[in-house]
Amino acid sequence: MVYRAGHAEAASSVTASTMAARRAAGCLWPNAGNAIGRPGISRVRTPPPGMRDHLLHICLLRICLLATCLWANLSAGSADAAEPQPATLYHNYCSVCHGDKGDGRSRAAHALQPVPRDFTSPASRNELSRARIISAIKYGRPGTAMVGYSTQLSDRDIERLADHVLATFVRREAGTGAGADTRGRQLYAANCSVCHGDRGQGAAWAGANMARPPRNFAAAGADLSRETMIATVTHGRAGTAMAGFSPRLTRADIEQVVDFVRTALMPATSAPSISGTRAHGGREADAARAPAGVNMTASFPNGLKGDAKRGSALYLSNCATCHGSRGDGQGPRAYFINPKPRNFIEPATRSRFNRPLLHTAIAEGRLGAEMPAWNKVFDEQQIADVGEYVFQAFIRADGTPLQAGK
Repeated sequence: MVYRAGHAEAASSVTASTMAARRAAGCLWPNAGNAIGRPGISRVRTPPPGMRDHLLHICLLRICLLATCLWANLSAGSADAAEPQPATLYHNYCSVCHGDKGDGRSRAAHALQPVPRDFTSPASRNELSRARIISAIKYGRPGTAMVGYSTQLSDRDIERLADHVLATFVRREAGTGAGADTRGRQLYAANCSVCHGDRGQGAAWAGANMARPPRNFAAAGADLSRETMIATVTHGRAGTAMAGFSPRLTRADIEQVVDFVRTALMPATSAPSISGTRAHGGREADAARAPAGVNMTASFPNGLKGDAKRGSALYLSNCATCHGSRGDGQGPRAYFINPKPRNFIEPATRSRFNRPLLHTAIAEGRLGAEMPAWNKVFDEQQIADVGEYVFQAFIRADGTPLQAGK
């Protein structure tokens, strides 16, 4: 292409910008853009038309791939940021029965038979594997008040919650039995301690001689997830001395050494100071969920007939400590719980809690309230008896409470 002298400066500017764009895209044609000429004339050597189209397609493909990767990374970052921390999941779904410290000493413990599992006990350390904890969270435990959460938590969140229980309370890795503890320790000593140190704080020589010191596991935060650690041990970490171990270690070995690091070397995380029930909306969400025109004369399901006399004894021994002997939500434990236990005598409750809803709430617990499920503790008749007592004593239309046991 030949440009007249009057257009030489403009042609040179266009050529420079075009070459810069091609160079940024990584597809500059050899010798393209070399200016050849004399004053007043600028010539540019360009590739043949067919090759030019081919190069253009390559450039566009690279740009599309770059945009796709960038979008995927941004999406993944947003998804990770939106995920609740495992400690928050435990607080939201487990602490009401198993306690904030995982020792089973919760406010609901004395009302449940059998009592909630103490994750910190030697028995739990010997019996609980990662697979068993995942199964219990997902499907519940027959004969106990532990219900399944497969409809409320994703498989990923269930696994993260199980790992948190193992790492924070059981304090051993995810293998099945005491042998896994030893195996993980041995793998760490043979492959990791030379850089990360025996206690995970980083070997002194490594910190002094490496441009990027090894990770200090003792100072690691909750953002260092099990999945990230497994990926790092498997594939290595670019820009550091951390090499991938996938050729040398099996997937099971990698998981065991990661779980050893998480349970033995990393600090336990604590749950945020939030109420787990608040995560589901709490009492404030009741009004939005309240159905119109509730049939307050409806019977219990399956033809059950409740006995208020028997129900009063069950209520006083199992429910009054939270809901109060007068059903006003002012039991001796109520000040621990946020939001407060259900107040059966307030108008909003009286207008919607008929016998079927009481039966469901007692049997299955209440999502959004620190109310455990009683259908693994009480039989169907006992649930109906408690429901009948609550209905007659606190919720019935005239609002005249019955005397307990009368």
